[in-house]
Amino acid sequence: MAKKLFQQARDFTQQAQNLPEVTYEDIEKAKNAISSAFANATEAQQELLREYQEELEQIEQQIDSPEELQ
Repeated sequence: MAKKLFQQARDFTQQAQNLPEVTYEDIEKAKNAISSAFANATEAQQELLREYQEELEQIEQQIDSPEELQ
C-alpha cells in the first residue's frame, strides 16, 4: 500500500508539471497524494515527497503570478 501511495504522489506531481493548463484542483490532488504517502514512506521516499511538495509550490506560485513566466 505504501508503494502505491508513493507512486500516486509521484504520478500526480508529474501530471501537474506537464499539463499545459494546470489548475488548483490538479495541485490539490498531488498534495493530497503526497500527504497520504508520507506517513508510510521510507526516509528516501520522504525526501522525494518533500521535493515533490516544493515543485508543486513553485507551480502554484506561477499560477498566482503568471506574469513571472514572461
